[in-house]
Amino acid sequence: MINLSVDAMGGDHGLEATVPASIEVVERNPDVKVILVGDPQGIRARLGQKEVSGRIEVQSASEVVDMEDSPAYALRKKKDSSMRVAINLVKAGAANACVSAGNTGALMATARFVLKTIPGIERPAICAALPKLNGFTYMLDLGANIDSPPEILFQFGLMGSRLISCLGGPADPTVGLLNIGVEEMKGNETIKAAAEMFRQSDLNYRGYVEPDEIYLGDTDLVVCDGFVGNIALKASEGVAQMIMGTLKEEFTSSLSSKMCGLFARPVLNSVKARLDHRRYNGASLLGLRGTVVKSHGGTDHVGFRHAIEVAIEEVRKNLVSEIENSLTSVPVQDTLRS
Repeated sequence: MINLSVDAMGGDHGLEATVPASIEVVERNPDVKVILVGDPQGIRARLGQKEVSGRIEVQSASEVVDMEDSPAYALRKKKDSSMRVAINLVKAGAANACVSAGNTGALMATARFVLKTIPGIERPAICAALPKLNGFTYMLDLGANIDSPPEILFQFGLMGSRLISCLGGPADPTVGLLNIGVEEMKGNETIKAAAEMFRQSDLNYRGYVEPDEIYLGDTDLVVCDGFVGNIALKASEGVAQMIMGTLKEEFTSSLSSKMCGLFARPVLNSVKARLDHRRYNGASLLGLRGTVVKSHGGTDHVGFRHAIEVAIEEVRKNLVSEIENSLTSVPVQDTLRS
């Protein structure tokens, strides 16, 4: 049985998203149990009779980490928050993974403090799969670390490569460094130093990757600093929503456009489904000694369900142990010194 702790109060929609998503996950996965952490009264009101199934439990937490809370404040002052309690359950072994749509900085800081990092990894990173024309591109870091030095970028590459192979991707995934150009002279000194580390490693390093290659290229893993990665991610989400909004406006602007829209509806629905960011929700916090998945704060129950499913897949594939074992076989620090 896979036990998951869910921060039921986190995100913009809180219980409105987390409880229905948890119910759907339990109904679809007979080997999964969910522990909903937060306000017991509110959770049970949303659950109705579903809790009777025996695979949904409620764990009380008296506080909520707000989106405006700084990581330090959440860590020091909100020790009984739904986020903290959910992570504590992973630490205690009562849950195999934690899922939260709450404050990203607070989640990373709390998870790192409670669970600690895998030996050889200095900083955890946020990694997610992004859709492209012929599959997925995995990308990290998506916002956990600012101003990452070369050795940290290299560690990101090691963890991301293992994630891809562990989750059924290529055994030797291709890796690229996000840069402003593919030429060797492009980029700042940090990127150039990181590139040299990748070249000297056993990773399948393909060189620099420009932003458009995230969605159009054939690189399996794109590595970047968290500041750059988060901007790229948010810009991409905005472009996708802008495209769909523009199409909707154009197909409803006149009677003739509406008639065309009726004939084009199957294609439009297909495009909408492919660009629906909810299908790709759920970013892994790699490098921790426990599985933690971050959901987009503004997602609905459909998106949050996908985030929970990411956590389930990582638990089933023993991702944390796989990363730890791969780093033990080739110690990171020794690799960096070579």
